[in-house]
Amino acid sequence: MRIVIAGGHGQIARRLERLLSAGGHEVAGVIRKREQGDDLREAGAEPVLMDLESASVEEVAAVLQGADVAVFAAGAGPGSGAERKDTVDRGAAVLFADAAERVGARRFIVVSTMGADARHEGDDVFDVYLRAKGAADDYVRGKSGLDWTILRPGTLTNDAGKGLVRLEASTGRGSVPRDDVAAVLAEMAETPATAGLTLELVSGSIPVTVAVKDVAGN
Repeated sequence: MRIVIAGGHGQIARRLERLLSAGGHEVAGVIRKREQGDDLREAGAEPVLMDLESASVEEVAAVLQGADVAVFAAGAGPGSGAERKDTVDRGAAVLFADAAERVGARRFIVVSTMGADARHEGDDVFDVYLRAKGAADDYVRGKSGLDWTILRPGTLTNDAGKGLVRLEASTGRGSVPRDDVAAVLAEMAETPATAGLTLELVSGSIPVTVAVKDVAGN
């Protein structure tokens, strides 16, 4: 399959690129900075230089042409202000979804966050972030032309992945290594029956492959 990842230089995205390319897939990662390209090539992905905050839907659609799976893993990142939470975490997700729908790239996976809610209250930057992610998730779920899956991990860590997770509609609070988030995403890319689900993810006791198969079609 050809899989295109928005936010291709992110920590989860680079782990995902390694897994997908090792699995024989053709992987492209959308990045904002040319100097990030070597890191993607090292991970087995083709770098695509594009700023999703300024690109048109036509430009993004051209990148997604022929994609079997689109993964939105972009984010404004820590230290960014409220404005970029809206332009990246919400706006870029909306743009990526519109472009995917335009070219018929139906399989669409979003890396969201636990607690994302368009109606979340509060004025701190993190509150704005949760609202932006929630609004993006709502928008994607309203797209009849997409076979979407929303993945909402708990607190992310850089611990070594154990390959053991809890993946359910509601897991309760918890943490999860980025390694295991990437492993779940890779499995979801190959499991179209997870379409239509919004799932929370934390560390647990179920092997990744089994956890994804257990929720598929539910």
